[in-house]
Amino acid sequence: MTKYQHIVCEQKAGVGVLTLSSEPTLNSLTVPMIKELHEVLKQWKEDSSVACVFLQGAGEKAFCAGGDVRKLHDAIVQQGKDAPGKVPADCLEFFTQEYRLDYEIHCYPKPIVVWADGIVMGGGIGLAAGASHRVVTDKSKLAMPEITIGLYPDVGGTWFLNKMPTGFGLYLGMTGTRINAADCLYLNLADYYIASSSKQEVIDTLRKASWESSNKANAEIVTDILQSISAKHQCLQSAAEAHQSFVSEFANVDSVAQFKELLVNCEQKDEWISAGIVAFESGSPSSAHIIFEQLKRGKNLSLEAVFQSELNLSAQCTIHPDFVEGVRALLVDKDKMPKWQPATLEEITNSWVESHFVPLWKDSEHPLKELGKNEALCQK
Repeated sequence: MTKYQHIVCEQKAGVGVLTLSSEPTLNSLTVPMIKELHEVLKQWKEDSSVACVFLQGAGEKAFCAGGDVRKLHDAIVQQGKDAPGKVPADCLEFFTQEYRLDYEIHCYPKPIVVWADGIVMGGGIGLAAGASHRVVTDKSKLAMPEITIGLYPDVGGTWFLNKMPTGFGLYLGMTGTRINAADCLYLNLADYYIASSSKQEVIDTLRKASWESSNKANAEIVTDILQSISAKHQCLQSAAEAHQSFVSEFANVDSVAQFKELLVNCEQKDEWISAGIVAFESGSPSSAHIIFEQLKRGKNLSLEAVFQSELNLSAQCTIHPDFVEGVRALLVDKDKMPKWQPATLEEITNSWVESHFVPLWKDSEHPLKELGKNEALCQK
């Protein structure tokens, strides 16, 4: 077993087990953790003794609760004192390294099993979304609640939200609705449901496999194993699927105002819908407009173009007011009373929304310009 500072990795019988090792922070991502993860994945990609990767989080509470946005907040505040209006170097490095890692997982040639157990939010979904074999459990609790902190669903959200059943990508992005294992299976965010208590059985069974020299053959072996174990576990009904007829109506809205009208005027406001209304109405008005535009603009982008566009948008959010204010209100001062600028949906102008999408670099200078250049194996 090799112990890094922020992860634990173990190779045994063809299976490389990678563990996010920051249990007190619910395995939240930092630049050092991201770099270690990426380093090991690149090593194992070339290591013939590793046939399959198993990615998990330490402890019982979370796979990964997202990025450590508190550190990003502090970097933005410091930048405001030193040189206002510039993208903080620490923030740019975080998003750049995170998106490179997410892209690596999407394009990884060997099977990656992600054990998405417990809390999986933001950056945690980014790690899981691109894996070849995504497992959710009875304890899985997922969300992309960025609207509540003045951000937007990044980490490839432009890609995977647009590939959900009709209307759901926009609805989840705008409301930050929490979803469970059954929802993930319905929404194409997961492939298998297995009880949380069966994790060791999965790892042990993978280690007993007779691995082949072909990545494709090994992926099929992993599929057979997970299907066999999953068949013994029954998932509850999906609340998202039960609301399919309601959510599908949002596919036809052509403005944030129309989205709001359809949402708040819903006649059958059950607990699931009401929670979404609360998050939408209390969230950043700027984020609502950005998310709407993000998903519209990104509908037909390639995977690499998605991450390149998201890096620009995330960097822009560090020099616009709502992201730092949203994190302050939720995680720093914890008063839960963010002062959004502008304060209402109606005050948002087209030029204000457009200012978040203005390119910060020439194509030849983009920090992620290399994505897609050497990834012939990436067919997504």
